Amino acid sequence: MKAVPSIVLIACAVALTACDKLPIPDPNRAAAQKELEAKAVGGACRHAGRALEDCYALNPKASKAAIFAGWREMNDYMTQNKIEVVLPTVSPKNTRKLKPVDAETVADEAVADDAPAAKETHGSRNPALTAG
Repeated sequence: MKAVPSIVLIACAVALTACDKLPIPDPNRAAAQKELEAKAVGGACRHAGRALEDCYALNPKASKAAIFAGWREMNDYMTQNKIEVVLPTVSPKNTRKLKPVDAETVADEAVADDAPAAKETHGSRNPALTAG
């Protein structure tokens, strides 16, 4: 008689060990995942030399605070390790097409849009993004 309750208890313990594998949505896990993704986006934007405002505009659904945190962490890391900016090879307007562009094409588009960045020379770096 005493074996039945212990068997039931063991069966319940084994059944509950896989609860995290069930397809039950966990709002805390989803929020943490979105936070981590936004931090990764911010870090990638900093590594690509994009300004925070551009990163916010390119990722309107992501948390601005998390983007900034990721951007700042990557900025500190790049400064400490003297890592240079890797310029993006995909135009922000054509991100869905994933069409690689060269620096001249980007400069030509900026001139067409009357952007202030068009006045810079090819290959120049933004002094705000360099570590020294």
